[in-house]
Amino acid sequence: MRATRVSIDLGALRHNLGVVRAQAPQSRVMAAIKANGYGHGLLETARTLTAAGVDALGVACIDEALQLREAGIDTPLTLLEGFFHADEIPLLLEQRLEPLLHQRWQLEALAAYLPQYDFGGERLPVWLKLDTGMHRLGYPAGWARELQAQVAANPMLELRGFMTHLACADERGSPATAAQLKLFAEVTEEMPGERAIANSAGVLAWPESHADWVRPGIMLYGVSPFAASVGADHGLKPVMGLSSRLIAVNRLKAGEAVGYGATWRAPEAMPVGVVAVGYGDGYPRHAPSGTPVLVNGLEAPLIGRVSMDMITVDLRGQPEASIGAPVELWGPNLPIERVAEAAGTIGYELLCQVTARVHRDIVGG
Repeated sequence: MRATRVSIDLGALRHNLGVVRAQAPQSRVMAAIKANGYGHGLLETARTLTAAGVDALGVACIDEALQLREAGIDTPLTLLEGFFHADEIPLLLEQRLEPLLHQRWQLEALAAYLPQYDFGGERLPVWLKLDTGMHRLGYPAGWARELQAQVAANPMLELRGFMTHLACADERGSPATAAQLKLFAEVTEEMPGERAIANSAGVLAWPESHADWVRPGIMLYGVSPFAASVGADHGLKPVMGLSSRLIAVNRLKAGEAVGYGATWRAPEAMPVGVVAVGYGDGYPRHAPSGTPVLVNGLEAPLIGRVSMDMITVDLRGQPEASIGAPVELWGPNLPIERVAEAAGTIGYELLCQVTARVHRDIVGG
């Protein structure tokens, strides 16, 4: 069996949920598990968080929500991108899903289609997304009262509350975030319903954003939302670890090249390790030479180009390393933030791009 494996520590996931609760003790928690639980497994994360008593789960779309309902997950589910077509409306009530509304056509579609269905007097809970500065999804903030009135006029709708998203919460002291919070408070003042604002960065750095609900995502998986810090700096534990082993150890002469394109040449006679992992497993192809890798628990920098199934590492720091030696690409001993920074990306992307061929070990269930 190929040595490349990803481990998912569900105990760490529960620990990180505890950190969220400690940071925002007065808020309910809507855990973001979209994109296959940020690469950790949609059902595994949902079951673990539900068993730990999370208040609601946030997914991107109805397809993710239906997978959860079919698996018996009964936790309240919010569709963070709302619904995409009017023909999805019957499923919203049948499956007890709470869509986030952010475009006029969605309210118009609900007004047109809901009267066609008989759900025994049940009402559909909806969130209204207000754009306070992210300029991605959301109604203009100034429409809040008009939108609330439209929802109230529809006897089949129930206003769950108002939501917005912070664009710069990962920048501590950001004037943009302060402006967003001020605008959201102004346009929703004395309005009915609950409030949901904080993402992971908001949970950790902006207590004034905690409101009725917080919506943690990346911090649940043990990754820092801030540049120049790692999850452990905030008391978080990594949930995912990616590992493999050395499958070859070669000796290069001074001046010899390694890998496609001959982009890296040995400055001296040296040992080079070959690791069974590559972009076919989700390791970033654009990771440059020097990206940290752990071999036998010691750093051995990546050298040469990442290929589909293999990478090569500089073993001059541990010339005794042999075939079969354990390799950590990221995990409890090598923060994913360090790898992401070296590769010019973010931890979110690395977590989400681990491929299906990598064997998964689930621990702490």
